[in-house]
Amino acid sequence: MLEALLLMMGLGAVSGTLLGIASKVFYVWEDPRIAEVANCLAGANCGGCGYTGCDACAAAIVEGKAPITACIVGGAASAEKVAPIMGMEVGAAEPLISENTCTGGFRAPEKYHYMGVKDCRAAALLYAGAKECAVGCLGFGSCVKACLFGALKMGPEGIPVVDAEKCVGCGACERACPKGIMQVRTPSERILHFNLVTDRLAPCRQTCPAEINIPKYIQHIKNKEYDKAYLTIMERNPLPLSTGRVCPHPCESACRRALGDEPVSINQLKRFCSDWVFNEGAQVKIPVAPDTGYKVAIVGGGPSGLSAAYFLRRLGHQVKIFEWMPKLGGMIYYGIPEYRLPKKILDQDIKRILDLGVEVKTGVKFGVDFDLESLVGGGFDAVLFSIGAWNHASARIPDEDKVKGVIPATIYLRRQGLGEPNPIGKRVGVIGGGNVAMDALRTSVRLGAEKVYCLYRREVKDMPANKVEIEACHHEGIEFIPLCTPTKFITDDEGNLTGIEYLKNELGEPDASGRRKPVPVKGSETVLPLDNFILAIGQTTDSAFAEQEGTAASRLETFKGSIVVNPDTHQTAIPYVFSSGDSAGPPGLLVAAIGAGRRAARGIHKYLMGEEMAFPETRLRVDSRRMKGHIPGTIFDRIEGIEKKGRIGQPELEPGSYERQHTFAEVDLTVTEEEALKEANRCMRCCLTCYNKDDFVQQQ
Repeated sequence: MLEALLLMMGLGAVSGTLLGIASKVFYVWEDPRIAEVANCLAGANCGGCGYTGCDACAAAIVEGKAPITACIVGGAASAEKVAPIMGMEVGAAEPLISENTCTGGFRAPEKYHYMGVKDCRAAALLYAGAKECAVGCLGFGSCVKACLFGALKMGPEGIPVVDAEKCVGCGACERACPKGIMQVRTPSERILHFNLVTDRLAPCRQTCPAEINIPKYIQHIKNKEYDKAYLTIMERNPLPLSTGRVCPHPCESACRRALGDEPVSINQLKRFCSDWVFNEGAQVKIPVAPDTGYKVAIVGGGPSGLSAAYFLRRLGHQVKIFEWMPKLGGMIYYGIPEYRLPKKILDQDIKRILDLGVEVKTGVKFGVDFDLESLVGGGFDAVLFSIGAWNHASARIPDEDKVKGVIPATIYLRRQGLGEPNPIGKRVGVIGGGNVAMDALRTSVRLGAEKVYCLYRREVKDMPANKVEIEACHHEGIEFIPLCTPTKFITDDEGNLTGIEYLKNELGEPDASGRRKPVPVKGSETVLPLDNFILAIGQTTDSAFAEQEGTAASRLETFKGSIVVNPDTHQTAIPYVFSSGDSAGPPGLLVAAIGAGRRAARGIHKYLMGEEMAFPETRLRVDSRRMKGHIPGTIFDRIEGIEKKGRIGQPELEPGSYERQHTFAEVDLTVTEEEALKEANRCMRCCLTCYNKDDFVQQQ
């Protein structure tokens, strides 16, 4: 018995010794922080973080393989608990939201009958799927099945619909989609994305210089979701109230409905939902990324500078605008008359931008009150020139700068914008065929001129001005004198203008613009009695500061007054200096200036963050004025299944009325909600190649 007891004790001692040695040899130490971090996570073991469970996620966080924000279910609350354990501070990270970029669904025709596994990934392996559209949604809902949070469902049109409130941005849907249709992005990533030839874009979206998602915001209007429509516009255009009034809407020239009906009145819909948001006082929150620590100075508070300020601020940079005039807005404030764009309307657009935290200093001029050296010394990391085109081009008529009564349109309209005295005679002539000329003509009517003439070297149909502006001139009694070339001013003994002599033109061979060149006819001299003659044939940028030797700005390259930039990045010869809008090229459309501001903001952001600045080779480049450069196969010759429903009219003040002819009251008015809904339902919600036929709409 004793021997057995001793034997057992001996065996126990040996076993204990062996186990002690083994524990030293095979000991696996676990960082105690793993358990602490795991306790801070949601405990869902959903795998949305990319790991097999919460313990694995916690281990990855402790090892530095995953960020403290890895738990997508716990979100910011989990990150705040994990941060002190890891000795870190948690920032306000931008949310990731999934978006379906295809609106095709069942509308895309099939190239063959698919009878395989009802899974998008399986179907895509067979000739990229059965749909004719090579990049379209296959409609089997693999992304819906991959979503663990109920944030996706298949909609009635056979495409996935995202519930933004439930989406946690885990990326499972993006990984499940074989066509790259589901895209998970932050607001900043959406700002930095420009149209690519591989995107699913309706022709109107391709043509818009600001690249607004037109079908999406019109769909929101159809659903009476006017605040969402407004936010969709604001993703690309921070001046929707203003553009809704003065944009020449090149997008409408690409509207597919025009092939079987009149185009959708896209711009009136933009104006309607923007006005609704402000009139109703709707609360809309525009996201701003966490502070980057960088400061950007913007020289010039016109539309391109304001646009750049808006997007730079949303990207997390500190922004300050330096403006030489008393008010922001540039040429659209001081150049566009109130009857087209009331100052209070523009001010509301500007306030929305400034409310994001953009600083402003007015009444200071670059090259006089400050310069590049002072901006750099003041801590600015990048500078954007957006100084506009305030100088007028010459009409090449002798003594045009000496004759009393000859006024450049820029000065004429600026006086009106500043509220300064702007005396005008009874007979006024304006030379030019652009929108500035139309503004000068219609302003003259309101200032009391009895006869107003528009002199143009080609025919009226060749004028680059908006057609609606030309029609408005006709309504207001303005007389057009086409095919003429002014050659000489007629003056009295005191140098006051009494008339202008011009030669009649005939059209010759086409010039570089593709239009027939006007040729003066000898011996056709005609005199037109006038009290004032307004020059509206072009504008240039005042870039004299770049010619001041010994200054940092003298390193800038200029061409015909414009600052030379990389057309994609808007970077100048000085790496930290950028330029956009009229100062970076010939004056253009308001909506084009807005698009240029976003491009410049992208270039500045990439420069500051040390990222690749060049656009990818797949960048879509469309000439919206000449309707060139669209994605191949998206511009149709005809469409089927469309009924003629007629476009809504433009409500306006009665032509000939006192209020219209003699005041600066706004002429074009906003459509009613009933009219907006009627027009929104004319939109076919086009995608790359798909569109809604009218019978399809009726079935929904």
